[in-house]
Amino acid sequence: MPTGPLPTADLPSLAQAPTDPAFVQDPYPFYDRLRAAGPLVRWQDYGLVVSARAAVVGQVLRDRRFGRAAPAGFGPAIPERLRAFYDIEDHSMLELDGPRHARLRGRVLRAFTSRRIAGMAPEIEALAHRLIDALPATGSFDLIEGFARPLPVIVIARLLGVDPVHAPRLLEWSNAMVAMYQARRSPAIEDAACAAAAAFAAFLRDRLAETRRAPGDDLLSALVAARENGGEDGGGDARLDEAEIVATAILLLNAGHEATVHTIGNAVAAILRHRAQAATGPAAVEALVEEVLRFDPPLHLFTRWVHEPCEIAGHVFARGDRIGCLLAAANRDPSVWAEPARFLPGRAAKPNLSFGIGPHFCLGAPLARLELRAALGVLFARLPGLRLAESPRFADLYHFHGLERLVVRR
Repeated sequence: MPTGPLPTADLPSLAQAPTDPAFVQDPYPFYDRLRAAGPLVRWQDYGLVVSARAAVVGQVLRDRRFGRAAPAGFGPAIPERLRAFYDIEDHSMLELDGPRHARLRGRVLRAFTSRRIAGMAPEIEALAHRLIDALPATGSFDLIEGFARPLPVIVIARLLGVDPVHAPRLLEWSNAMVAMYQARRSPAIEDAACAAAAAFAAFLRDRLAETRRAPGDDLLSALVAARENGGEDGGGDARLDEAEIVATAILLLNAGHEATVHTIGNAVAAILRHRAQAATGPAAVEALVEEVLRFDPPLHLFTRWVHEPCEIAGHVFARGDRIGCLLAAANRDPSVWAEPARFLPGRAAKPNLSFGIGPHFCLGAPLARLELRAALGVLFARLPGLRLAESPRFADLYHFHGLERLVVRR
């Protein structure tokens, strides 16, 4: 019998189309099969080694031998027709590793401060009230369209210093670009994403020109003024360049909007489906938010490239291999969570992996949590009798997980 670590070719293998309607509605049975098959399993449809176990997912996300950027010589060739999209991605901290990622992330964190975020709480609550005021007083309505979708895009627009009147365009561009990360990606989606990326970048360059002429107390102004203070690149007086600012603003809007829309929808659906007690006090709302993030997070699959040979969970990975971290599956690992398939809003809070962990831990997590606490707290305080008018259905968005619509009654 062989001894020692095994090559990834010898791993168990399972098949599941990520666009299969049954999987889109409920991916968790497949995650249970993956977890039972072993710590690492080859997902045939992706040709990708994945893990559904919390310990392995956490280890990979923390390990700097794994990264978002492909090692030299291993990344896919980018066709010229997709250049507009990847011109943004090439400067996005989400897709960077090492010193460049640390430099950019450090600069952005100095602008994206906890004080700035916490100061937005009254404004977010007031926005939630206004959106609820605008919902139909009678009959059924789509809570995603009327509440979950506009709230985060308006919040991030205001944070950036962009007039919320532009929110519909920002939303359109964001949805087009984020579709590039979905299993349903097609040439038509690629073309739309490139057009959106070019338009979004041009819009932000115009805003940056205005910001330089008349800076304000907003995130774009802070990014324009951001300077290195003895950082790793030695650029103590170096400013963020325009491409980095544009990519950062787009990342904050795309990632923050997509995640928060889905989580608000998933949260309300879970509460109403499971007849859970709606949270009304601050402590109860905070516990509810953490359970929602654990139970049905907005991002399910996050991939990493292997930057140097290593052994994980008894298997050998070579430089240039890839591994998929199933965040949603890790959040339902029974070795970590009692009754993981049950939605329990009063569950004692402990860390989950919905925002990742390690060097790429989601920079927008504090804002997302603040938005969720405000949105859900105000919603159930204002509409305690809220109930489903139709059975919720999830959209074909994988690697993401969110509802097509959520039709409810007061």
